[in-house]
Amino acid sequence: MPAKPLQDLVDHARRNSPFYAELYRDVPATVTHLTQLPIIDQKAFWAANTWPDNQLLTGPLSDAGVYTTGGTTGRPKVSPWTRSEHADSVTAFGAGLVQAGLRPGHRVANLFWAGELYSSFLYIEHALHAAPVENVRLPVAGSAPDAFVVDLIHNFGVHVLAGEPMRLSAVAEHLLQHGQVAESVELLLFAGDILFADLRPILTRAFPKAAISSAGYASVDAGLVAGPVPGDDVRVHEAFANRTVVEIVDDLTGEPITTPGVPGRLLVTNLFRTLMPILRYPAGDRAEWVDGELRRFRLVGRSIEGARVGTVTMGVEDTRGVLVAADPGQHISGIQLVQRRWENRDGLVLRLGCVERPPADLAEELVAAVYAARPLYREEAEAGRIHPLRVEWVPRAELVTNPRTGKLQQVVDERPV
Repeated sequence: MPAKPLQDLVDHARRNSPFYAELYRDVPATVTHLTQLPIIDQKAFWAANTWPDNQLLTGPLSDAGVYTTGGTTGRPKVSPWTRSEHADSVTAFGAGLVQAGLRPGHRVANLFWAGELYSSFLYIEHALHAAPVENVRLPVAGSAPDAFVVDLIHNFGVHVLAGEPMRLSAVAEHLLQHGQVAESVELLLFAGDILFADLRPILTRAFPKAAISSAGYASVDAGLVAGPVPGDDVRVHEAFANRTVVEIVDDLTGEPITTPGVPGRLLVTNLFRTLMPILRYPAGDRAEWVDGELRRFRLVGRSIEGARVGTVTMGVEDTRGVLVAADPGQHISGIQLVQRRWENRDGLVLRLGCVERPPADLAEELVAAVYAARPLYREEAEAGRIHPLRVEWVPRAELVTNPRTGKLQQVVDERPV
């Protein structure tokens, strides 16, 4: 499906969607640049996308697939794709899989989640069908027991595992706990979440011959976003030419960022979705440009992630970086910030996944490293306003994940309502 001019997309949305008609009430009739359009307010966007009495869509549901978001940060949200929109998206994504390392004849075990209107399994399956190289598709799904997946790898000589990072690490953990590795696996394709540095050691140990790559960047709501860029940094992506436009804007002002290395909110404009138009839609991620041409960007985390403990803000990415750097033995296999409240004060627990028992003094060293990087936390704790940091070691499988998607919840709030 060819990309539509921006003016055509705006005219179609304004003419056929009550939501966009109201949103663009003060937008000039002639639009020459995206910055003339307001950034979508997600809360208003989804309030208009209700069933029945939908005020967002530009037409009736007559030939479409209906999917739902994973609901990681709230109630799942429904998103329809027309037949042609879906076909164009998976074709582009399938080409991106070759950029990620898919080779002719690869046997691919699809470990993404399926059912209950969730899309990732079906999307990857269709993308593999549309990929421009021959491949053998093994539709396992995310709910399959780890033992089944491991047996399939050994018996079928699986070359590629595709799944969310936590699902891939669960298979890796099962292998290591049984004294095994999977040498047939040449490629680990992840999507649906960022693959953080703390998961790399367990994956490397279990799959010693496997390269690790993003499968690409897409979501149920924002749609097709970007393809993987070959290289060591698996967070770097590039928007699909003639299909999507990516912007990075200042968190507070909404002004476009044009300087590489400056993080901001990532916005997506889809150039071919018209049933549910996506025009300057916040994807929920933060990113930064990595080149002067503003074509390639690095994902740096979710835009809403962080724990607030008293007056102290603990960013997920910053805390993760400190912990990984303070763990040269690579004992950590997953990181979660847990907010708790006891004895009338807030506290933060560093819940850390592990495969083997870590050294007894490592927890103290990790807390000291976080205090050094965030001295305000230590000061507030010493003043008695919040509890000191705690470390809680758990088996990797006991880290809290989204029950529908298997994605790791970066921040867990266990405080009483």
